[in-house]
Amino acid sequence: MNRFNQYVNDLFVWNEQMRHFLHSEQVEQDAELWQQLDEFTELIENVNQELSTEQLLSLQAKVEHIHEKMENYFARKQGQGVGTIWTEAPKLSPGEHTLPKLPYAYHALEPYISEEIMRLHHDKHHRSYVDGLNNAERSLKKARETKDFSLIKHWSRELAFHGSGHYLHTIFWHNMNPHGGGQPKGLLQDEINRYFGSFAAFKHQFSEAAKQVEGSGWALLVWSPMAGHLEILQSERHMQLTQWTTVPLLVLDVWEHAYYLQYKNNRAEYINNWWNVVYWHNVEMRLEKALDNTPGI
Repeated sequence: MNRFNQYVNDLFVWNEQMRHFLHSEQVEQDAELWQQLDEFTELIENVNQELSTEQLLSLQAKVEHIHEKMENYFARKQGQGVGTIWTEAPKLSPGEHTLPKLPYAYHALEPYISEEIMRLHHDKHHRSYVDGLNNAERSLKKARETKDFSLIKHWSRELAFHGSGHYLHTIFWHNMNPHGGGQPKGLLQDEINRYFGSFAAFKHQFSEAAKQVEGSGWALLVWSPMAGHLEILQSERHMQLTQWTTVPLLVLDVWEHAYYLQYKNNRAEYINNWWNVVYWHNVEMRLEKALDNTPGI
């Protein structure tokens, strides 16, 4: 495939990813964004020969225009409960964390993850981490005010456990989508191939890491700003065996509460089916954000 054909193919992939994203965010079908994508679809479907440099620049400008429209649309809708392409983290006071809404319906990931599991996992387990984090932050705030740090070891552990549980689950929900599956494209695909050699090699290592987590924990694809490459880590519980400064991009929860009701003790089957709902577009956006904020040593 020559570079021009590859470019047009990438445009088709991007267009499809944007459509999946709008579906996941439940954007009304008559919204201007859908009209923009319909026009863009018609435009690229009519490309049947190599374009001039000027025509390619015009096509790229259209892509950038649609992306800007999306950013503006979700910025306006932020206060109405509609998601964003990328939302900056709020600055919270101690004990102000809240349970985030799922970015899709409870049943949306079936048959791979059941509605019953999603309700229990999100509404009960994730909420318990939010409550535990708030309690730890408030208790440490009180310790600072009273200068009584006799329980600092306990509350520091609670802070690490519940905080990590809350943050990892928040990433986990957005790493999945009913229109997920397949393979990554673009920058993420390039970085996977550069470090792991191929997507198949990455997927095999990630799956094995998830299967072999001792007890309860996670498998994580992270970006290491110090090393300048991706890496796969295991985490026992939520916070043990980590590497400092790494940025989680793709996380898989292998605590039993994530799969036992549906898969019993067959963790391997759960992991194999989970790949069908991985939302690579979200993972790539997380990588781009990580690269934008890469620190030096």
